[in-house]
Formats: sequence, C-alpha cells, structure tokens
Amino acid sequence: MRISRRSTAAVVILTTGALTLSGCAKGGGGGPAASQGGAGASSTPLENKAVSAITVGTAEDSKGPAPEVPGSKRGGTVNMIDRDDFSHLDPGRIYLNYNSTVSLLFTRQLTGYRQENGKMTLVGDLATDTGTTTDGGKTWKFTLKDGLKWQDGTPITSGDIKYSFERLFAPFITEGPTYVQQWLVEGDYRKAYEGPYGGKSLDAIKTPDDKTVEFTLTAPHPDFNFTVAMTGYGAVPKAQDTKEKYDRKPFSSGPYQIVSHVTDKSLDLERNPNWDPNTDPIRNAFPDKWHMEFGVQAQNSTERFLADSGPDKTAMTFHNAVAAERVQEVLNNAEVMKRSVRGLTPFTTFYNINTKRITDVKVRQAIIKAWPSKQVQLIAGGEVNTGQIATTVLSPTVLGYEAFDLYGMREKPTGDPEGAKKLLQEAGQTNPTVVYAYNQTPTQEKITVAIKDALTKAGFKVVAKPLNPATYYDAIGPVDNKFDIYWGGWAADWPTGSTAIQPLFDGRQIVDNGSNYSHLNVPEINDAIDKANAITDATEAGKAWAAIDKMIMEQAAIVPEYYQTYFGLYGSGLGGVEFDPNSGEQYPLNVYVK
Repeated sequence: MRISRRSTAAVVILTTGALTLSGCAKGGGGGPAASQGGAGASSTPLENKAVSAITVGTAEDSKGPAPEVPGSKRGGTVNMIDRDDFSHLDPGRIYLNYNSTVSLLFTRQLTGYRQENGKMTLVGDLATDTGTTTDGGKTWKFTLKDGLKWQDGTPITSGDIKYSFERLFAPFITEGPTYVQQWLVEGDYRKAYEGPYGGKSLDAIKTPDDKTVEFTLTAPHPDFNFTVAMTGYGAVPKAQDTKEKYDRKPFSSGPYQIVSHVTDKSLDLERNPNWDPNTDPIRNAFPDKWHMEFGVQAQNSTERFLADSGPDKTAMTFHNAVAAERVQEVLNNAEVMKRSVRGLTPFTTFYNINTKRITDVKVRQAIIKAWPSKQVQLIAGGEVNTGQIATTVLSPTVLGYEAFDLYGMREKPTGDPEGAKKLLQEAGQTNPTVVYAYNQTPTQEKITVAIKDALTKAGFKVVAKPLNPATYYDAIGPVDNKFDIYWGGWAADWPTGSTAIQPLFDGRQIVDNGSNYSHLNVPEINDAIDKANAITDATEAGKAWAAIDKMIMEQAAIVPEYYQTYFGLYGSGLGGVEFDPNSGEQYPLNVYVK
C-alpha cells in the first residue's frame, strides 16, 4: 500500500487460523524510542499501539452488527480536517492509505478487517465468511450475505462482484493493486483481457447463482482472502459504473453516501438508508454525517486541535500529524495528550532514485551516502513524529526482516559527503545534476533546503521541482517522468515480503502509475522474486525476501527514510478515535460524537 506520506524483528507466522505479528517491544530496531535531543525530544518513549495479531475469523465473526463501543452514541456530525482532497475514490484506483481510509465509509469488499480493542480480525464483509478453498488456494469460493443493497435499494449480487473485478482490467484503471488481475490470467494481464466494456466476460470468475462467486487462479494463493480485503478490490455496480467519472462520486455499498464533493475544498457524507448494520461486522457508523474540509496544513490543524473550540471540538483528521514545531508542546500537555492518537505504522518511507535516469549504481550509492537523514528527521519533528531512521526496504513488521546498514546511515546520520565524493570519482562523474521533486508544503520546503545543501556538499548539482501534494503521485507516476529523486512510502499489503518487495522492485511491473517508482529492472532480482514466491515454508520464504532486500539496497534503488510512526490529535467532543495499524492513520469506523 502506498502512503500519502519495531523493535526486535517482528515474527510473522502464517497458519490456517491466524496471521500473527509478534515481537513489538518499545526499544531497538524500529520502535519509537524517545528522541535524544532536538525537535521532538522527549523523556518518555512513544507508546507502542501496534496491532499484535491479525486472526482469520469464522462465519460467526463475520456477522453484523459491528462490536459496540463502550460509551458510544448515535447521531451528530464529525468534522474531518486534512491537508489534501482524496486523489481517487473509485476503489479500483485506490492504493494510497489516505484514499483507503475514506473508502471504508462507503465501499465494501468481500472481506475486511474488524478492529476491536487493538485486535484485528479478518472477517467476511460482503461475504458470509473469509472464503473457502479446497485445493490449497487455487480456487476460492465466496457466498454473499442476505440483505446486501446498494444505496438505491437494489440488491448487491455476485454479478456485481464479478464485474467489479473485471473492470480492473480496463485501460483507465492504472493506480490500484494488481495482484488479483495477475493471478486470474496468464502472462501480461493487460494484453490477456481488456475489461468488460466491450462485452467480454472473464472465464476465471464464475457466478453459478446470485449469491456465489468463484475465482480460479492460475496458481495457488492461500492468502487470497487477505488480498480481497484491500479497498482496491471494493464493489462497483455495473448499472452505475460511469468509468473515469466514477472516480469523483462512487456508488455506496457502505453506511454513508456522498452528497457533495467540491474538489480540493470539501466532501460531505450522509447516511445510506439502504445499508443494513446487521450485515456489517466492521462499520459502526455512529455519526449521521461527515463533513470533510481540505487544504488544512499540519500547522493549522494542530493549532485548531489545541484550541479545541466550536466545530473543531468534534473534529478529527485521517492523516495530518502534529506539526513538527508543536510536538514538544503537545507532549508536555497532559490534557491534550488525552486526545492524541499514537502508534507504529506498517510503512517504511523512502526516496525513490529513478534508475532509468541515473543508470550508474555508484552515483546512486553516492546519493545515499550524502543523505542528511538526521537533519531531515529533526525538521519533520524528531523521532517521535517520524519514526526511526530506516536502512532497509523491509519494515521490521514483515516476516524475514533482517537489520543491516550498507551505507552507514546510522553511523553517519548527518551524511557522509567525503564518502559520496569518492563514489562519484569512481563513477567518473564529479558534478552530476539531479532533479529532486517534492510535495510543496511548508515542512517539505525546509526539508528540500537540507537535502539540496547536503547533496551539493557531496558534489551534486541539485534542481528542486515542487509538486502539488493533491496530485503528487500522478506527477511521479509516468515511467518517463523527468525527476531523479522523489519521496514515497510503502506498507506490505499483508505482512509478507512478497507484498513489500515485488510491487516496488519487480522490473516486469514497470508501467505508468505502477508501484515500481524507481524503475528498477535487474534480471537477478526478478529471478530471485520468482524463486521466493515459490517457497511454501513461511520462514524460508522470509529469509529469501531478506536476501532480496539486500540485493535491492546494493543496487541503491531507494534512500530509506523511516520505519514510520504516527502522532496526531482530535477534538474533545469525539470518542472512539483510534489508531489504525493497518493504514497508519486515524481510524474512522468507531468514532462517535459525545
């Protein structure tokens, strides 16, 4: 999963009944220990509120309504304030955590995650359970619940589900996940099937009746039930599909429906009268309405939450963190800290190095050597507000994670300009030009100055290019973009190396708006990915992915930034605001107005 922005190595055990994450202590390699000075310094470590396990639930767990939240009330309006409008609302085009969070309010999937008291359970969302397979994961069967309806009252059928997956093959769907598409057909999925708009159906998905949908994959995928929990595989009705226009106003299968959307200004949601809570084990939908305001920078949202007055008493944010310059003030205010949301996200953030433009690996390695990791961290608010400096592709939350630091980023966190100059000399490029693209926000403007200074000291000539935050990924998405270095972030779609590495570094997946933003295409890495995917033993597969992690870092495809944390605030008039360890943001589904 892309981002719109643990301690001992986590051990992930894949079993029939659970996907278990353990080893999340507070100190060591990735946990949010207290900063040692500078912005965000604190004498108290950030509390670890990471998820401890993802359990595969039963059919009983998949029944609605969602678990009640103590003290909750129904009614009222929640005000959500954030920096950006949502870049995509069509589920097929959603791969950003921020877009995914809002999608939970009006789009449902076959399966989903129920969050209760810090525990996450994979349950049937539209389906009666998490799916069944009798052949190790090559074929999957899902049965839809009774009483499912679209916002106009028409029933949600298996035909709608089949259509929802078929439309993902259409040429205009380029931003979302591609796992299922690749698993349903042989070879290049875009050449194998062009989508349903020409009248052709996909034989790999069958609907023997209105309640049953069956998938036949080209190879076994025992974690397919986790795959279809992604918001990128949400349901879309054939009768309401407006193709590209669907992205602005999707048709609701969830508890809310869109009543107004003013681009870059506001989004308003009201109750969907045809949503039945008895079919939904995930969404409580306590508020009557959601009013969302965009264009609010972190500095402004932090000030508004600190003031806690008027409509802001019932305000929250999905993504905005505490502004870097206010972190210490918030940490020292016990009353405000009662309204804080803190936790470890599943994301590793990094700066992509465009290997298609910077072809000499020594030049790419020089960029990493020169990188001012500590300066950037302090500008962003310190370790409490960012996370621990990363040195690998894999997050410590992923099975097989191994700690290593090929470029001495921890040893010399302020950068090693002399080491970088030496690499440039070996490459025969003593003053190369690099184009650095960045989100044009106040904090990123400051960070850009630090990066430019550090790379200049190492011998680079830096051209900085500001980009609109609302369309940032659309700008860096084309394969022929004109940038050399640009920020990104990624979380495993479920915590195994395949979902953390293959989408980003498989050279056969380089397409416009795809996830391989570094455009890395190394045959040895592609081959190693295939071999790792074929390993059925989870522990051995983890070791293989860790080895690939090191291969990628040797190629210097990214500059690792953080194993990221989140630290945000909300208004005193709300209850049920929680951290979502799946998205790394504030969780909207248990929120209520006091």
